[in-house]
Amino acid sequence: MEVILFQPEIPQNTGNIARTCAVTGVHLTLVRPLGFALSSRHMKRAGMDYWGDVHFNVIDTLEPYLEEPFYIFSTKGKRIYTDIAFEKEAQLVFGSETAGLPAHYHEKWGDKMYRIPMKGGSRSLNLSNAVAIVLYEALRQLSFATFERR
Repeated sequence: MEVILFQPEIPQNTGNIARTCAVTGVHLTLVRPLGFALSSRHMKRAGMDYWGDVHFNVIDTLEPYLEEPFYIFSTKGKRIYTDIAFEKEAQLVFGSETAGLPAHYHEKWGDKMYRIPMKGGSRSLNLSNAVAIVLYEALRQLSFATFERR
C-alpha cells in the first residue's frame, strides 16, 4: 500500500504522515513541488526518529505514476471512504493542504474521489489526520496485513 501526497506544503504534516507510514509499513510518495525542504527541522522533528524506517520517494508528476487500484481523497468526493473495498496494492492520493488537487483531476477521476464525512459548513480535516483515518480503515479491512505479527 502507498500514501501519495500531492504537493504537500506543511512540513509538520508530512513528518507526521511519514511517522504513520513508518509504523504501518506503508510506502510514502511526495509529489513536487514541496512547500518545504526535505531537510526541514520541522519535518524531521514531526517524524522524530522514524525517518530511517520510512520507505519514501519524491516524484515530479503524479499522473504517469498512478497505477490501479488508486483512490483519491477530497472534500469534494461524492462517496465516503468506507465505501471502498481496499486492496493491498492500493495507492491513496491526498491533495495539498491549501489547494487540494487541480480541477482537471476532479474532472478526470471524479469516480475515484472519496471524502471523509464532516458536519456541514466544515472546511476540511488536517491532512495528517485524514491520512491516518483512511489508512487505518484500509489496513483494518486487510486485517492489518502490513503489520509484523507480535
